[in-house]
Amino acid sequence: MQTTFIEANGLRFEVLEEGSGDKLALCLHGFPEHAVSWRHQIPVLAGMGYRVWAVNQRGYGRTSRPAHVTDYAGGHLLDDVAALIDAANAKGVVLIGHDWGGMVAWCFAARQRRPLERLVIMNAPHPLCFRAALKHWRQLRKSWYVAFFQLPRLPERMLAAQGGAAVRRIFAGVALPPEVLAVYTRQITEPGAATAMLNWYRAIRLSSSQILNLTHVIDVPTLIVWGERDVALDPICLNGTDRYVRDLTVKRLPGVSHWVQQDAPQVVNELLREFLRLR
Repeated sequence: MQTTFIEANGLRFEVLEEGSGDKLALCLHGFPEHAVSWRHQIPVLAGMGYRVWAVNQRGYGRTSRPAHVTDYAGGHLLDDVAALIDAANAKGVVLIGHDWGGMVAWCFAARQRRPLERLVIMNAPHPLCFRAALKHWRQLRKSWYVAFFQLPRLPERMLAAQGGAAVRRIFAGVALPPEVLAVYTRQITEPGAATAMLNWYRAIRLSSSQILNLTHVIDVPTLIVWGERDVALDPICLNGTDRYVRDLTVKRLPGVSHWVQQDAPQVVNELLREFLRLR
């Protein structure tokens, strides 16, 4: 595994890369993570013959940090993925996303921005299913933090205080190596980083009209891996997903947290092997 930098969509992306060939596995992390969250999956995917790019999305790691909330609207995030795929010059693409990365992957597949061979989503509901779930108190109370993140300055101070102590609490209960947890806490305390990461949430209102139009049925074979001990997303978020995906496989993991690919890497890796062998 090596770190490389890719110029795409007018930005400079930090990418963890392993493997070679003309098949690309593009991995998109969530909040408040980093490309290193895919450390257990990268060698497995490379061993299956993929060129793996685990990318730090805009605002994260050493990737460019655009300054304005509008820079994090959904259209820009999809443009990033399209530009990265183009930069890879791949003949086949598997798109894998967790949390926010999963939301981007859902939208990318629904909009058919580039051909995909497979789509893998981890603990991220289809946007229209999430919208429906917000009508229920069970999900609404879990999403309280999204409203908090809309406040100016206070969320940044809270996340970066005491060397990123809030981030350590977010990952409490997950057996992260100290060096990985240090990546997450160091990242949130860097100048401008917390604001960039929070701007993903602050730009949600700018993407609402696009989400409402995601009615196209996804034809790409899709695997959802869902840790059921998710403090942010209720399992009701999965309800109705089959209306939007023609070829859907759902694997629920009881007792596994939101951070599914880090919390249960062996199980997740075996699910990836099984699903991608079906190509």
